[in-house]
Order: sequence, then structure tokens, then C-alpha cells
Amino acid sequence: MKISRVINSFFRSCSYVINRDGTSWVVDCGDVALLLPLIDGELRGVFLTHAHYDHIYGLNTLLEMFPAMLIYTNEAGKVELLNDKRNFSRYISDPFILQEPEKVVLVEDGHGIDLYEGCQAIPIFTPGHSPSCVTWVIRNAVFTGDSYIPGVKTVTNFPLSDRAQAAASELVIRDLIAHREVYPGHAPES
Repeated sequence: MKISRVINSFFRSCSYVINRDGTSWVVDCGDVALLLPLIDGELRGVFLTHAHYDHIYGLNTLLEMFPAMLIYTNEAGKVELLNDKRNFSRYISDPFILQEPEKVVLVEDGHGIDLYEGCQAIPIFTPGHSPSCVTWVIRNAVFTGDSYIPGVKTVTNFPLSDRAQAAASELVIRDLIAHREVYPGHAPES
């Protein structure tokens, strides 16, 4: 399994492409033009760490190119995908609403999704930054989104953010990353 990182143009958010045996999966979706060269063969789906605009803005374009792909998130994530106020795109003059809501697969906390034989993506709900936050554990990799960015305090001043939940989620994530590699939702400035 190979993991590649893309640093997107909007807020330096990160997307990741996971490849193995001619199939690909994406974690968060920003600049599609940067993702495409990394996608090998069939794109099966996109795992969302949360549904704020800087982590979802390429989804409609990606769905046009890969109509069989699915989008994995929790119930709060689906609500945000369908509401430009909740995903904050309304405030940056680029309203985003997912065009194909039937492609959303709602995940349950701790219930894995099969990626490859013997390999699952396990969603761990880590709210605080947003109710839609999901940390994804795939073997030795932990995709934390904005719930945990090493050396950065979790942002909790958005509507529906919750400082106490963010602190509890960070404790869960710190346990998850004890012996794993961290793949956060934003790249450092330097």
C-alpha cells in the first residue's frame, strides 16, 4: 500500500491518495488536478475527515470523472455536504453542495470498511473541530484531518465546534498514533 500526499491550494489542506494493485482511495478532496496523476486505476471512494469546504471542494468534479466512487462520512458530514452554510463555502463565494447525495455512505464509529484483502479503513469519530470529524485508521496510518495537527491547537471557534469534545478527541487520537504514522488535514507553513 502506497500513500501519497497532495497539498491543496486552499488553506494548504491535505488530500491523500492510497494505492494498491490498480485501485485507489482518497482521503479528503481538494485540487482534483493534483490528485489525478496519483490515482492508479479504479478510484473506489473518498474518506472524509470532515466536511468543511477546504476538505471537500473537489468532490463534484471527482464524481464526474469517477461515477462509481463512493463518499464515506458520518451523518453530520452528510448534512454539511448538502448545506453551503454548514460547510462554510457560502462565506468564500464558492458555494458547494454535493451534487450526488446518493453516493454518500454513512459510517459507524469503529466499523471498518474493506479496502483490500486483509486491509480495512476504520472510522473513529473525533468531534470537536466539527461534528463531522472522523479519524481514519488504515493499518499503520492515521488520517486525523483537523482533529489533530501536530504542534497546532485544534480550532474550536466555529459554529457547532466544541472545545471539550475536541480535547477528548485529541486524547483518543494520541492513543491511536502512539505507534502509527500521522497524516493531518493541513500542511505546515514552512
